[in-house]
Amino acid sequence: MNHPTSHTAPTATVLQQVRAQYLQKKAWLYALQAVAVGLPLAMWAFRSWQHGTGEASIGAGILIVLSIGFQVVRWREVRKKTSLLKVAQHLNRKYPQLEESAELLLQSETELGLLANLQRQRTAEAVAQISTAEASQVNFRNGWLMLLAGLILAVIIWFVPALVRVQSSAEPLAEETVANVNAPVAQPKAILPAIEQMHLRISPPAYTRKSRYAVTTPSFKAEVGAKVEWTVQTNQPIKSLQLVLGNQKPVPLRAVAGQAHTYSAAITVTQSTLYHLQLNGQNSDFYSMEVIPDEAPVLTVKKPAQYTEILFGEPQRVTVQATLQDDYGLKTADLVATVAKGEGEAVKFREQRIPLRVSFNGQPRQVQLNQTLNLQQLGMTYGDELYFYLQAYDNHRGYTRTEAFLVEIEDTTIVETMDDMSLGVAPNPEYFRSQRQIIIDTEKLIQEQKSLTQPVFAERSNNIGVDQKLLRLRYGKFLGEEFESNIGKAALPEGLAEGHSADDGHDHSPKQGESEHQTQMNELLDPYLHKHDQEEAATFFEPAIKAQLKGALAQMWEAELRLRTGRPKEALPFEYKALRMLKDVQQKSRVYVKKSGFEPPPLKEPEKRLTGDLTKVQTVALRREEKPEASYPVVRQALQRVESLKQGTKPKADDAALLERTGQELGKAAVREPGQYLKALQDVRHVVQDIRAQRAVCADCLLRVESALHRFLPVSEKRAAKRTSAATEKNLAQDYFNRLD
Repeated sequence: MNHPTSHTAPTATVLQQVRAQYLQKKAWLYALQAVAVGLPLAMWAFRSWQHGTGEASIGAGILIVLSIGFQVVRWREVRKKTSLLKVAQHLNRKYPQLEESAELLLQSETELGLLANLQRQRTAEAVAQISTAEASQVNFRNGWLMLLAGLILAVIIWFVPALVRVQSSAEPLAEETVANVNAPVAQPKAILPAIEQMHLRISPPAYTRKSRYAVTTPSFKAEVGAKVEWTVQTNQPIKSLQLVLGNQKPVPLRAVAGQAHTYSAAITVTQSTLYHLQLNGQNSDFYSMEVIPDEAPVLTVKKPAQYTEILFGEPQRVTVQATLQDDYGLKTADLVATVAKGEGEAVKFREQRIPLRVSFNGQPRQVQLNQTLNLQQLGMTYGDELYFYLQAYDNHRGYTRTEAFLVEIEDTTIVETMDDMSLGVAPNPEYFRSQRQIIIDTEKLIQEQKSLTQPVFAERSNNIGVDQKLLRLRYGKFLGEEFESNIGKAALPEGLAEGHSADDGHDHSPKQGESEHQTQMNELLDPYLHKHDQEEAATFFEPAIKAQLKGALAQMWEAELRLRTGRPKEALPFEYKALRMLKDVQQKSRVYVKKSGFEPPPLKEPEKRLTGDLTKVQTVALRREEKPEASYPVVRQALQRVESLKQGTKPKADDAALLERTGQELGKAAVREPGQYLKALQDVRHVVQDIRAQRAVCADCLLRVESALHRFLPVSEKRAAKRTSAATEKNLAQDYFNRLD
């Protein structure tokens, strides 16, 4: 069997020939289309050049270049998309004898298996029999049709302008020549006064920091407080020219010295309105003048939250992060803080302003604030509260302040529940505050350690340990530990005795006269015995609270051990844990007393139950129906008249006055939405002029006015559906609402 490699080169050559011939034919097709478009354009450019209109010829040349460039881009896209794989797929679709295997000709023989190579050989033999001209066939019909249309259009451009020029040159002779050479020239029509040019210049106020600028449309927007100047040039001298702003008094435009037929007027805008020009009593169209207000500064606080509580042991600092921005510029800003100390009637407040560590030089539009407040520098301590807010001023008259933010330092002596307000005894004995003081003294000693000598440091640490011992003995009274006999392993609850050893200073030996076996037996029987002769059992706490209080005493013992040995830093975690456990015990030992309320007496058995006596029952049969007053009655009446005028009804004498009042209502809406109602307002004026001049009313104007009036009126509320059955009449809910006064 012959090796199939001999078919690789011829096969690839056939596919490349098909691709090359296809791209060549596509190029000829695009060339025909370019000629078909360029031929009439070239004829147009030539005829324009003959008649001296160079701009038209240049434009035609640009269009010719663009059409050629477009065809070149199309051909490049076709060449890019027409790959050998696309050619192979095209051959598969067109020639069934290839058996959808033309793609195999593009793969290496080493990548194919035995069956694939055999199929590849068969496909190569079939491809060799295909005509490349037939395989790369392109339809030129559209190209020839476009070329024919281009030739016809070029011929039309060549001949039609000549005919028009001959006809136009002959017609004026018939109009301008008369038989009588002494006949006078007809009197020309009078030239009416009109506005040739109008300039609008706006001088923004100082707070915007903008330079003077001009607008190119009669309807414009301006900053509040800006000075607007109108400069109008007419075609001839006029008697009067006024600027009418809404319902205000007209502002006359005065002549400008040194400039003929030029008039000007300037005003300071403070509110949005509509205006028009009145030239010798004739009114122009309405235009809108929208005033841009000066927005107040915007303050966005990211940190802290609205309420922040600093727990015991956390840094007494709070970070303030905020964004300050204004539309034209910020002038200054500060932070107003109020410190509240004490409680009840003895509370005291101190307010101060804290400058912000940001620069407002140059009146920036946006400032990022990131500042940390040290609460200790503000004189705050445990239980104090800080209220603060940010305020900012812009460079005009804008002022903004944020809501108040509360920062509270946790006070461990305050009960967090409100149940104790109804109790008659003080729930917080004085010695509940001592553990916190020990923590404060320990932290202070740690901070001053570097400035103290070792003997002084050891003495102060030992003194704090003595205080911790006294506090431990005070709490031990609640567990029957008036003496230190029971302090040790026996005083520790299960899970808290771990970590004790024989050399930790505690007494772990069995009592005198008892063997170790007897001691273990007693420990096993302790939970099941009711003892009256031991001090530990003589307490009033529940077992759970007693176990937690024992844990607090164990933590105090560990803290005392480290304070006595000059290690206050290691004692601090045990002090914190003891404080948290004491707080938990304090909360669990609260007494809840249910509040007493009014208990009504039991109802007596109705004496006339089921008797059917309704003599004392009166049925209220009052019913009131109210119809809401129709809003905008003038506009609704005008809408009815506009609908009648659309149907051909003859206008009445009072229709013009009615439409004028309607125009005043539309004018208010046009100030808010000029795009919706400004054109309708002009149409209303046109209709009024037609009615007063007794002319035919503009039908298109009536359509636009009707549409605008429908948009202006609010959407009417849906009426309630009528009841259709007797069962609905007896509906309890409906009857209830009908009887309401």
